Amino acid sequence: MPGRAGELDVLVSGDGVPVANAVASLHSPEAAAALKPAPAVIDQRDTQFTPLVSVVHVGSQIRFPNSDNVRHQVYSFSPAKRFQLPLYSGKPASPVLFDTPGVVELGCNIHDWMVAYVVVVDTPYHAITDKLGRASLSAPPGRYRLRVWHPDLEAGSPPWEGEVVIGEQASSRKVDLRMGVRIAPQQPGDDKLRALQEKFRALKKHER
Repeated sequence: MPGRAGELDVLVSGDGVPVANAVASLHSPEAAAALKPAPAVIDQRDTQFTPLVSVVHVGSQIRFPNSDNVRHQVYSFSPAKRFQLPLYSGKPASPVLFDTPGVVELGCNIHDWMVAYVVVVDTPYHAITDKLGRASLSAPPGRYRLRVWHPDLEAGSPPWEGEVVIGEQASSRKVDLRMGVRIAPQQPGDDKLRALQEKFRALKKHER
């Protein structure tokens, strides 16, 4: 008879400072076998992606509705998923399938400051840290590979990894990531001006 799920609190910091939006996940062959795809949504509001960081299971589909009053063109050049949605407003015709583990960085061809991240995992045991750098994971007792990733990891650095044992008693693990130099994203401009710019582009295209 399998044991009850155990709890692991992961406390994540970056160069000693607690960080939010870090993805902590537990990996093992048994975890991969328990995986089930689940649909997800990444919205576009106030010319920003919402949420900034998402975690989806391998084989899951993501919808990208546009709740703004301007059009967006969502794309990614990441090896784990390369795709591009045509310029659109409202809901696109069909969701996008994410079938390869890895980190997918999203952008918008129209609004350079828009960025978001999709972490595609082969495990159902994962969580995203809060503003105190804390993530709570629940999984069946056993030995796992703990993996922690954050958007501001030092350039070229892989996710942090370490072995953990989950028991029926709650436990904790501290992880300190080596962070890179964070470049502040550009700020959204004026929506009315942007709408006029898009209208101008459309008119110019029609004249050709």
